[in-house]
Amino acid sequence: MGFSAKQVQTLRRELDGRHVRTRKADGRELSYIEGWYAISEANRIFGFDGWNRETLESRCVLARENRGSFIAVYTAKVRITVRARGTTIIREGHGTGESRAASPGDVHDVALKAAETDATKRALATFGRPFGLELYRKEKGPVLQDQPSSTTSPPTQPRLGSHPDDTTPLPRPSHFYGRRHQNTMTAILRRDQAEEKETVAQPLPISADAVIPTKIDKSQLAIAEHKRLRDKTHLKFVALQPCLVCGRQPSDPHHLRFAQPRAIGLKVSDEFTVPLCRVHHRQLHQAGDERAWWENLQIDALRTASDLWEKTHPSSARSSLV
Repeated sequence: MGFSAKQVQTLRRELDGRHVRTRKADGRELSYIEGWYAISEANRIFGFDGWNRETLESRCVLARENRGSFIAVYTAKVRITVRARGTTIIREGHGTGESRAASPGDVHDVALKAAETDATKRALATFGRPFGLELYRKEKGPVLQDQPSSTTSPPTQPRLGSHPDDTTPLPRPSHFYGRRHQNTMTAILRRDQAEEKETVAQPLPISADAVIPTKIDKSQLAIAEHKRLRDKTHLKFVALQPCLVCGRQPSDPHHLRFAQPRAIGLKVSDEFTVPLCRVHHRQLHQAGDERAWWENLQIDALRTASDLWEKTHPSSARSSLV
């Protein structure tokens, strides 16, 4: 084995539940790890120059347009190569990605990146638990292989989970099933200690009513990200306003894309929205340079968006928004 003893120990450790994200879809609670976290773990364990990712194949399996809205679905195959003490380890993974947007360029770009991220996470998961391998278990709770079952029962249906850029369902991790699985988790850790012949700290028991954070405020990081506020009530309010160009109604709440730096699969904050009729909304998306489009019309779209946000979010209430 090319990995060092420290790397092996790290690869055998359980995934910290703080890094598992959850969201609801189709009435179910889904669990996943984010792509950036998987890449960060690879850099930490293998070293920044100890591994690389290569996209072997990518293919668009669906591209459709319906009334100015575009959808695209991609599949991708990614190869992960890790160099460890003179040994080269190669793992591969397949993934899919879907995107919906008002621009054909954006929809293909986001769907392709989502498929590559999905495939990367699946390839990295084969290296061990820190990359979310536990998320692929078909049982709801951890089960020891050397522990015989007293009764025969049909296979347990998996609790499905997926990432916004990972369209393949994944089971919910065992960390979220409360105190009733703590004895089994302790047995797994003791088995790992015997294999490694090293001391591994026991995790603290998880209270049944404990609240595990599923989101982090990235605006507080050293390299901060812009907050992207979401408010459906405000979007409905903007849709009730007349078109900013011609005054027609009803309007679409258009997000000013130049108001914040671009992010994969994310619109700008809802505070940067203005009303546009369907005709001018489509014309704007076809223009390309949005900032120049507004300047040619001599319209200060940012000021209008700010005024509309003030009407639904007075200054005294801004600090309470998350």
